[in-house]
Amino acid sequence: MTKPIDLAASVRSIVDYPKPGIIFRDITTLLGDAVAFRQAVDELVRPYTGLGVDKIAGIEARGFILGGALAHQLSAGFVPIRKKGKLPHETVRIAYSLEYGVDEMEMHVDAVKPGDKVILTDDLIATGGTAEGAVKLLRQQGAEIVSACFVIDLPELGGRRKLEALGVEVRTLMEFEGH
Repeated sequence: MTKPIDLAASVRSIVDYPKPGIIFRDITTLLGDAVAFRQAVDELVRPYTGLGVDKIAGIEARGFILGGALAHQLSAGFVPIRKKGKLPHETVRIAYSLEYGVDEMEMHVDAVKPGDKVILTDDLIATGGTAEGAVKLLRQQGAEIVSACFVIDLPELGGRRKLEALGVEVRTLMEFEGH
């Protein structure tokens, strides 16, 4: 077994992206480091081992990378939650709030069945608008949200609190101050 590394050191911080005053936390450097990626997946999976999770729902786009790895490790199916118009089969859709507006996301109508135990994942939780929309979309189809997990939490922006107010347990591997 390899010695654990500091995962936060594997995250690249990009100042003033996508606009002045924002520090973008980029996990592509973590994903590109085999040791860091393996450790992050192992740490995300650990609390859910043996819970009988049916599906991992990943939010476009980095949630797909994490979600596929988590689904594999937990022997669960994978559900992509995508921006409107990207899925080829019949979909269900929900509008969700962005920092400066509204967008829509969707999943296939048959992606989850009533009672499916689902874990939601993405790379980062900030304001929580996208994750909140995903939780509501999954619940609309009868899924039971076991938990939501993210590599990074930006606590100042309140996303974790938004999900917890919906009764969703939230797990993260690290926190960064600021936006």
